[in-house]
Amino acid sequence: MSSIWEQTVRREDRPPLAGDIQVQAVVIGGGMAGILTAKELAGRGVHTVVLEAGRLGGGQTGRTTAKITAQHGMIYQGLILHFGKEKARQYALANQRAVERYRGMIEQAGVLCDFQTCPAYLYSRLAAEPLEREEEACRRLGLSVGFTTQTTLPFPVKAALRMEGQALFHPLKFLHWAAEGLTVYEDTPVTAVRGDEVLTPKGKVRAEHIVFAAHYPFVNLPGFYFTRLHQERSYAVALKGTGELDGAYYGVDPGGLSLRPFGSMVLLGGGGHRTGDNRAGGQYQMLEDSAERLWPNCQVAARWSAQDCITLDGVPYIGTFSPTRPRWYVATGFGKWGMTSSMVASELIADQICGKENALAPIFSPRRFSMLAARTMAKEGGQAARGLARAVFAQGDGSLDGLPPGHGGLVSWQGKKVGAYRDKEGQLYLVDPRCPHMGCQLEWNPEERSWDCPCHGSRFDYEGRLLDGPAQTGL
Repeated sequence: MSSIWEQTVRREDRPPLAGDIQVQAVVIGGGMAGILTAKELAGRGVHTVVLEAGRLGGGQTGRTTAKITAQHGMIYQGLILHFGKEKARQYALANQRAVERYRGMIEQAGVLCDFQTCPAYLYSRLAAEPLEREEEACRRLGLSVGFTTQTTLPFPVKAALRMEGQALFHPLKFLHWAAEGLTVYEDTPVTAVRGDEVLTPKGKVRAEHIVFAAHYPFVNLPGFYFTRLHQERSYAVALKGTGELDGAYYGVDPGGLSLRPFGSMVLLGGGGHRTGDNRAGGQYQMLEDSAERLWPNCQVAARWSAQDCITLDGVPYIGTFSPTRPRWYVATGFGKWGMTSSMVASELIADQICGKENALAPIFSPRRFSMLAARTMAKEGGQAARGLARAVFAQGDGSLDGLPPGHGGLVSWQGKKVGAYRDKEGQLYLVDPRCPHMGCQLEWNPEERSWDCPCHGSRFDYEGRLLDGPAQTGL
């Protein structure tokens, strides 16, 4: 299902890499982080190319809700507690600077990308006290916030925390502008990275510096990012026939909804879950039912889902990939806030490549570690162990004959467990339900008709074709 952004942008195809080349820097990934980093490097005179496995912006950048904001949920109390006030302040102001950099770039170049300055809100329908504490934390860090009970939401709230000077835009229109003048090779998946060489099906790139900006670092060693990240899915619908909103809204209650305007429409998001944990489905239906209650007789113009990488402590990993690979760099773990995190990453990584000191390096360093990270890593290890155990010991949930049209799941067939999907015409599709990344048990996602890995978030369509990494091959 295509997003509202994919439906409302014109694009030009770019050729794949054909042959061997040598450059100063190669960026793996043609999403917002990759293109902004390549643009920053090119602006500093660094000969850079971008390798994109599919189409420019065809990953998470084309599936975001495109809020440009330093308001990343209820995070600032926790950042102060776990990182201290100074590092929390660096994180906050780095993201607010990212908002201003977008604004400056767009206004200076006159980019037509539906950019609008607006407030961003956290809201609760249940309690005001948590937002009051978050307001105090934000003020301590120098963020411009205000406490209110008045919003343009179509329902009453107990409280809302308003952050001024934030923004919204059309991410793909901006991305295609940002990519103008850059050398981008589409349909060029990276099959391996060895030292200073990046291998693709039809050629290789030799580079002094290699940037991994392809959402999830697909190289397991060094770095061990698969032990320090998990992935989550969330869902969105674009609605016609709604009321107007004055800005971006993010619900902090359990099951809270995300809302933002886009022209005369409202984008409604929610239904988030860990990738591989959606057997029952129903997320789109929940959003559409919510929309009908809020705006009776509204119409759905588009619906889509996105996937986010989550770090152990909630702060992105941006910087040197590993101590043993000082000229490899990574930008990952943006959570649900990829727009400002991408801009932060572009400047930080460009500084590191150009040998310029950046005060933000410690807070975003992939090498950092804390007791919070240690506790979270233990949970992630347990999740992976359960996924591996299911792959080895679990049986199918039913028989192949009992699978009705339009349904999928794990079934027993000829004495073994298989992943099966029967389409509405009765055509049957069978796959090996073990993830090729590390062998974990895949789970059926009825929302997307996909096989999802609960360990590390790889996804495959019902025919076994790769949708999302870190896996690099289909089933």
